[in-house]
Amino acid sequence: MGVIYGYFAAADDDDAVRAVVREDGEPTATGYDGFDVNGMDPTTDLLPAEAALTGRSAETVQGDPRHGHLLASIDEGELLCLTLTDSLRDALADADQSLLREVAREWATSDVFWTPLDPESLTEFLTQTADLASRAVARGQRLYCWISV
Repeated sequence: MGVIYGYFAAADDDDAVRAVVREDGEPTATGYDGFDVNGMDPTTDLLPAEAALTGRSAETVQGDPRHGHLLASIDEGELLCLTLTDSLRDALADADQSLLREVAREWATSDVFWTPLDPESLTEFLTQTADLASRAVARGQRLYCWISV
C-alpha cells in the first residue's frame, strides 16, 4: 500500500494536531481542507520544488524551523503530523500555472525520486497544493502534512 501523505490547512499548530490526533473516531483530517497523495514526502521529495518556488536554497529551507517540524507522533511513528513553511504556502498561493509547470519540469529532473516522475503529474500536485495554499492564505491558516505508514 505504501506511505500516504495528507496535505491540509489548519488554523494553527494545535488545530493541526487535533486534525491528526482524533478523539472522535473520525479518519485523519476529516473536516479539514486538504488532499491525500501517495509518495510525496514534504521534507525530502518536496524540497527541490520549495527551493525553486521560494527562491531560497535547500539549506535555508531545511533550516526554517517550520520545515517538517514534528507536531505529533502516534502509534510509535505510524502516523505523524508535520508543519510546512509559511514561505512555501505564500509562494504557492502567489504562483501562476506557468510557474508551476516550469518548477515541475525542473523538479522532475531532480534526484529526489526513486523512479522518475512525469512533469505533468508533478504539475497536478503543485496545482492542487497551490489551490490549498490560496485558500489557507485567504483564511489566515497554515499548511501541514500528516503521514501514515
